[in-house]
Formats: sequence, C-alpha cells, structure tokens
Amino acid sequence: MATTPLPAYGQVKAFIKKRISAGTWKPGDPVPSEAVLMEQFGVSRMTVNRALRELMGEGLVTRIQGSGTFVAELHRISSTLTIRDIHEEVVERGHVHTSRVLLAESEKASADLARTLGLRSGGRVFHTILIHLENGVPIQYEDRYVNPAAAPRYLETDFSETSPTHHLLAEAPLTEASYSIEACLPSALEARHLEIKLGEPCLAMMRRTVSGSNIASVARLVYPGSRYSFAGKFQA
Repeated sequence: MATTPLPAYGQVKAFIKKRISAGTWKPGDPVPSEAVLMEQFGVSRMTVNRALRELMGEGLVTRIQGSGTFVAELHRISSTLTIRDIHEEVVERGHVHTSRVLLAESEKASADLARTLGLRSGGRVFHTILIHLENGVPIQYEDRYVNPAAAPRYLETDFSETSPTHHLLAEAPLTEASYSIEACLPSALEARHLEIKLGEPCLAMMRRTVSGSNIASVARLVYPGSRYSFAGKFQA
C-alpha cells in the first residue's frame, strides 16, 4: 500500500520533531526562523505558522514574541483536558510527584461560596491548599473547597501521600464537571510558593465537579506558563 504523503505543514512538523527527538536540537536551542523554513520547504508563511502552532500546542516548542521559536525546556509538559490525578500524570511521564500541604481545615463558607456549592449560608466547607511538584519543581498551586456532604472523610486524608483529586474520584465519583482556563499573573502568595516572579504569566483553571446530587468541589489551579501547557483532542 502506498504511503500517503504528509501535507506541507506536516512535513515542516516532522522535520522539527525529528531534530528534537534525535537530540540534534536541545532544550532552549532556537528553531529556524519562519523565513528559513519557508525557503527550505518552499511553502507559505501560513503553512509554517500552522506547523509551529501545533508543535507549541504539543509542548515541544515555545514561541517568544520578538525573539523567535525555541525547543521547549524538559520541564514543559502537556495535559489532556480531562479530570485526572496530577500524581498519575507525573508518574506516567516517569517523574517523581511530591506535594506540600499549605492548608487543610474546615471553615465557614462565605455567602458566595455557599451558593456555588449549593450549601446554606454559613455552612461548613473543607478547604485545602497544596503545591504539586514534579521532580522538585512546583508545577501547580491548588486551592480547593469541598462540600462535606459529597466527601465527608476528605480532611482525614494525608494529602502528602494522596492527592485531593484521587480522594474525590474514589469517594465522590464524577457525574459532571466544568472548567474555564484563562491567562493570569500570580498573586504574591502563589508566586512565592510556585517559586516564580510576580510578573511571570500563569494559566489558571477554575474547575467545578458534581457527584450525584451534590456539587462536590470547586478549585482554582494555577500553573506557571513556562512549565505547563494544556492540549486536548476532539473527535466527531
């Protein structure tokens, strides 16, 4: 059977991926400019741009305005947009996951939080704040509120050993989830614990999970933009 030739943008991608996988181009090395790639492959700027955008989405390159395109650092990682345990994500990459527990307590819900979780005003909620690390590098600041009705044993968990997501997936099986992602700058507290500068761009995911008749949790997950990227696959 004849092999279907790659489309033009695919040929550009394959060329760059081959150089990266072979170690010819190392993390931080510049990728040839759009003009050079256009001339080398005899394609349009739009074609080259598509190849570079897709490589960036796959976490293989980074693009810096005014400076060019570079091979991504080894700690730059990608995640599919599903509800997954970050511990499992890290382990699947062959790396070591650890976490720091900054807060784990029961507290009185504000009026807005109570409405969000479907609780009476002033009801109790569980509140945890953790830093997740990959090979000792902070990659996520997790600030989570949990509905006690959905996971009554939540605060009994040793979160230095078991992630909040792992506990909730076991104790409050998902029936629905929603999220939004936006670019942001970290707060002073987030920057300090993520060990980044205040002006470093981050990605923030706001996530809400439902288990049966209960809204189980709401969480704000902050990732340093230089260390984490999101990627998803969609199929009709």
